[in-house]
Amino acid sequence: MKKLLLICLALSLLFMMVAVVSADDMGKEKTVNGWVSDSKCGAKGANASAAECTKKCLEAGASPVIVTDAGQKILTVENADAVKGHEGHHVAVTGHVKGESIHVESVKML
Repeated sequence: MKKLLLICLALSLLFMMVAVVSADDMGKEKTVNGWVSDSKCGAKGANASAAECTKKCLEAGASPVIVTDAGQKILTVENADAVKGHEGHHVAVTGHVKGESIHVESVKML
């Protein structure tokens, strides 16, 4: 019985440590370099020559995305107004990354 109690206590401490580390990472800002594209074209629109196409797709209802330089990962922009005017631009975006999306705090042209 004592062994079972000790194992439960050890597992509880382990899960608590994992939860604290995970919660700490969620609150940090991260800067990602990439291209402002749209959800329709994605990585195909990650270049300067696709700027007009990106603008048209966004006007037609597509969502803005950031296509990262590292690995061509596509991050959906949660607050679309933050990248307005940067369609087709290579940018450094600072914000909170959560899974496959980013809440943009600032955008800087590269």
